[in-house]
Amino acid sequence: MTAPPKPGSSPPSSSRSQPGAEHPHERPDHQPGHPLAQPDLRSVPREQPPDPAALAALFLATRAATLALAAPLSAEDMQAQSMPEASPVKWQLAHTTWFFETFILAELGLPAFHPAFSALFNSYYQSVGSPHARHLRGLLTRPSLAEVLRYRQHVDDQLLRALPELGPALLARVLLGCHHEQQHQELILTDLQHLLAHNPLRPAYRTATHLSPRPADLSPEPADHNLSPRPADLSKRPADLSQRPSDLSPEPADPAWHRHPGGIIEVGHAGRGFAFDNEGPRHHTLLRPFELATRPVRNAEYLAFIRDGGYTRPDLWLSDGWDAVQRLGWRAPLYWSEDLRTRFTLHGEQPIDPEAPVCHVSYYEADAFARWSAARLPLEHEWEIVAADAPIAGNFVESGRLTPAPQPRPRLFGDVWVWTASPYTAYPGFSPAAGALGEYNGKFMCNQIVLRGGSCATPQAHIRSSYRNFFPPEARWQFSGIRLAR
Repeated sequence: MTAPPKPGSSPPSSSRSQPGAEHPHERPDHQPGHPLAQPDLRSVPREQPPDPAALAALFLATRAATLALAAPLSAEDMQAQSMPEASPVKWQLAHTTWFFETFILAELGLPAFHPAFSALFNSYYQSVGSPHARHLRGLLTRPSLAEVLRYRQHVDDQLLRALPELGPALLARVLLGCHHEQQHQELILTDLQHLLAHNPLRPAYRTATHLSPRPADLSPEPADHNLSPRPADLSKRPADLSQRPSDLSPEPADPAWHRHPGGIIEVGHAGRGFAFDNEGPRHHTLLRPFELATRPVRNAEYLAFIRDGGYTRPDLWLSDGWDAVQRLGWRAPLYWSEDLRTRFTLHGEQPIDPEAPVCHVSYYEADAFARWSAARLPLEHEWEIVAADAPIAGNFVESGRLTPAPQPRPRLFGDVWVWTASPYTAYPGFSPAAGALGEYNGKFMCNQIVLRGGSCATPQAHIRSSYRNFFPPEARWQFSGIRLAR
């Protein structure tokens, strides 16, 4: 991609990578110039209004990164919808634009690009009108992709012209819109993978030039892949992992586990940089002493669970989980082949890497695996207190892998979102924002489970230790994995 225009200027159309055509893909290098790099504003105090010039740079980079993700796709790829929970790429390109038009430009009295778009590309904000039915988004053959791209360009131009004169409240909305679009960047990839997986051709979104996969050891007895440090070897049923000292007095450290003494701790967003409203208010909570695995569960370990009859033993499953196993015919993680040798990825069908974190599992599967392992899933605040001082480093979307990778060193962020044992509920003192933006998070605080840590499809600048992702317990199409606690 060519360099973006200076903040505050109107970007020429030629500066944008246009979806719907083929483009060469170079290995992302984490440098500010590569297509998925997005500025990190986490160090800015939350109460301080964003600097307009820095915000313009973030806006341009965020919008360009979304188009870069769409660039390998045809118009047909971007039209289809594989299930009601997933959205077409074309619709997401328009919806993220609708967000800026509705919550910033309309507040300035600027006319809409097209009056019908207010309903077509509204997701769930009932306060601003009745949205088009979610399960029918794939039937919106009109507007065309070309018109959606013109819509994006129009809104970009309007917002960049207005941005230098915006007050603090609307600047904060622009920042929210950028983070909202970063969420959709991940959804574009997960929804697209689900779509392509339904195609008998097993097409790749992008060729696997960034991978060096190793075939899994598929012998009757899983090999002991000797990586150290890592969570306890789960390829054989462990001894009683619940046995541990009653206190946490000094002993030789187990490199497979982070040990924490518990107590009254502070959790929630600490106030610097952007955060969604559901990450606060910061508050105290009580934790018992616990241990958190230093690594997510690997494919080799999950394969041992399958071979031990994990999907055929009702004693391992929550009642709703066992119902899902029977009703949906689950026998392995989503996208795994029947012979347990390959899995469908954004790079097409690939050998299962035994050392890579297992992904595309539901909360029910994660909970059953934890029970089989004589362990449990962590509470969300157990994960957060351990991650609070950890570097935000790992396998994110900028790596270009777009699939979980083996971890040479233990890390808490990236590769897979990890299911916690915590329901998605409001923190003490939480109050949603007034108006339509109050619908962003609060109204979903029911029948959802919290996930933490980000994934290989998450922008690195988007994630933080207080970030609370959430999905229904049956969901499997996200890059969701498992990290054990005890």
